Amino acid sequence: MNDTLMQNIIRNFINYLPYAMGIVFLVCASLRWVIYYTVRRHEWFAREFEGKVHRFLDSEENKKLHDASFYVLCKKMFEKTYYDAFASRNKKTTSSFDGVMSVNDRIFLVKPGCAWLVKDILKQLRYLKWSKETPKLQNITRATLHHNPCFNKVFGILPMTAVNDIISIMPGLFVVAGILGTFLGIKGGLVQLGGMDMADIENTKTLMDSFLHEIGFAMASSIVGIAFSLCLHLWNVAMSPERVFVSLVDRFESSMDLLWYRSDNNVVQEIDAKFNETRDPLEALAEDAVNIEVIKSKKELRNVA
Repeated sequence: MNDTLMQNIIRNFINYLPYAMGIVFLVCASLRWVIYYTVRRHEWFAREFEGKVHRFLDSEENKKLHDASFYVLCKKMFEKTYYDAFASRNKKTTSSFDGVMSVNDRIFLVKPGCAWLVKDILKQLRYLKWSKETPKLQNITRATLHHNPCFNKVFGILPMTAVNDIISIMPGLFVVAGILGTFLGIKGGLVQLGGMDMADIENTKTLMDSFLHEIGFAMASSIVGIAFSLCLHLWNVAMSPERVFVSLVDRFESSMDLLWYRSDNNVVQEIDAKFNETRDPLEALAEDAVNIEVIKSKKELRNVA
C-alpha cells in the first residue's frame, strides 16, 4: 500500500513538474522585469539630475553665483529635477503616453521612491563638514537607496534584494529539478520492471512499453528544465538591475562631485516655510512637491504594512 502511494506521488510529481517549472519561470521573469524597471526608472531620474546639474554649471546663473553652499545647490537641483520629472508633468499631461508612464511610476513606486531619495540624500548632505577633499558621496547614495522603502521593496512588500538573489539562482534550480524528475521517473520505471515475468511475453511487452514511456516522459523534464534555465539566464543578463544600479550610483556621485567642486561652503540656510518674498516660486513648488509625495508614500506604506 505504501509502495503504491509512493508510486502515485512520484508519478504525479513527474507529470506536473514541467507545468510547475513553467509557472515559476513566468513568475521569476515577471519579478525580474519589475525589479529592472524600478531600478531603470530611478537611473532615469539620476540622468535627469545629471543633465540639470550640467546645464546649471554652463548657465549664466552659475557664473554670477558667489559664496555658493553645496547643500543649497544640491537641494535646488534635486527638487527641481523631481518637480520637472513628475509634478509638473502630472499637471500638464499632453499625451496618453505620459499618462501611462505616470500610472506605471505610481504602481511601481518610482515616483514616491524618487521623492524619498531626494529627501534622504538632502538630510545627510546638510551634515557634511566642508573641506577641500571630496566626501564619500557614493556611500551616501548607496545607503540612501538601501534604506529607501519604495526602492528596496517590490510593490512596497517583497524585499528586492532577496527576490533578486532568488531569481539569480533559479536557472541552476531548474536544471536540478529537471534532473530530479528524470531520476524519479527512472526509479519508478525500475520498480515496475521488478514484477516482470519473462514467461509472460505479453505482460512483459506491456511493462517494457510502460517503462520506456515513463523514461521518455521523465527525460522530458530534464529538457524542459534546461530550456527554462537557459531562457531565464539570458533574461537575467538582459534585465540586469545590478548593472543599472552601478550606473545610477555613479551618475548621482559624479553630479554631486561637480556641485561640491563648484561650492564654497556647506552652509545650511533655513528658509521660512510660511512665506519668503525673495524665494523663487518654482523652488517653493518643487520643495512642496517632494514633501507632499513623501508624506503620501509614508501613509501608503503604513497601510500596506
